[in-house]
Amino acid sequence: KAAFEGKGLDDVFRILGVGSPDKSSAVTLNAPDIAENGAVVPVGITTTLKAEQMAILVEKNPNPLSARITIPAGTEPAISTRVKMAGTSNVHALVQANGKWLIATKEIKVTLGGCGG
Repeated sequence: KAAFEGKGLDDVFRILGVGSPDKSSAVTLNAPDIAENGAVVPVGITTTLKAEQMAILVEKNPNPLSARITIPAGTEPAISTRVKMAGTSNVHALVQANGKWLIATKEIKVTLGGCGG
């Protein structure tokens, strides 16, 4: 619960115990370049690794952590959901595999605000 109340990326990383995640080409963030409505932005994460957890963070939202999912052993490491975005922002896909956190980042431009906009 505390991670969802974090006020910035560093705060969320600290609460989750992420440290400094490494960029990885094994983590894929699937999201549009431009979102016409920030209230419902489709975002997905896939990886070729044996993921233990996945998380979606929207950097410029008041509370960056949008989703945190535990991946059961033997499950395909892929998630998809819709997130709310206050405006144009970097979106980060975090994947924990073999006890190490990895990250992929993409900027999504929002043309209509979602968080109170």
